[in-house]
Amino acid sequence: MGTLQMSGQNKMTVAALAMSSTMIQLLMKSFAALSVFAASVTAVPHSLEKRAAPQGIDVSGFQPSVNWNTVKANGVSFAFIKATEGTTFISSSFSSQYVGATNAGFIRGAYHFAHPDSSSGAAQANFFLAHGGGWSPDGITLPGALDIEYNPNGAECYGLSAAAMVAWIHDFSNTYHAATGRFPIIYTTTDWWTTCTGNNAGFGSQNPLWIARYASSIGAVPAGWSFATFWQYADSGPNPGDQDIFNGDAAGLKRMATG
Repeated sequence: MGTLQMSGQNKMTVAALAMSSTMIQLLMKSFAALSVFAASVTAVPHSLEKRAAPQGIDVSGFQPSVNWNTVKANGVSFAFIKATEGTTFISSSFSSQYVGATNAGFIRGAYHFAHPDSSSGAAQANFFLAHGGGWSPDGITLPGALDIEYNPNGAECYGLSAAAMVAWIHDFSNTYHAATGRFPIIYTTTDWWTTCTGNNAGFGSQNPLWIARYASSIGAVPAGWSFATFWQYADSGPNPGDQDIFNGDAAGLKRMATG
């Protein structure tokens, strides 16, 4: 995911996959095989069917000129777009990217890159909400995503203890939920979550998981989640930005955007 352009793009250190159509099919099969689908929506935010997995991308200011019609023609159906970071940064590309994705017929949502060391979770959730991160039950808007991961500028866990980090994430999540009626999607890696939250299991019943792992299989997911709703499987590929898969079918993706 992209961080402030002045500090360089914050990417996972694993080498990106060069995706062929055959590999994408293998990834989809691997993702479907991982998932354990709950029978009740009280167990997970949304119960999803494991059928043909919709393809997606996520972009930031590092991809300022996306040809959304071309990406759509390539079979991509959803996108996450960076809106904000901390309480001081608003992506100058967000508005044009969001409008472009909308006009091309994408299901789309915004994401916020967290800086837990700079201000409270509530302050950053409100900043995100004020600058593109809201949600409405229109069938095309995904709940906002909290990008909580490796610190691009210092200590991996931003100098917070595991307990303090969990409290910060709850503060962000609860503030977002109070404003929208939806809990934000959490984007992270299993490694970071284990290290910086102590592998806390307290979010899986509310927050959909968007896991980043650049490999041919999704691997283990953090405690509290039995499956990931979204998988970022590469940081480059045939389409701009990072490459993603939704765990379900087109109808499930639509439900995610409807509430």
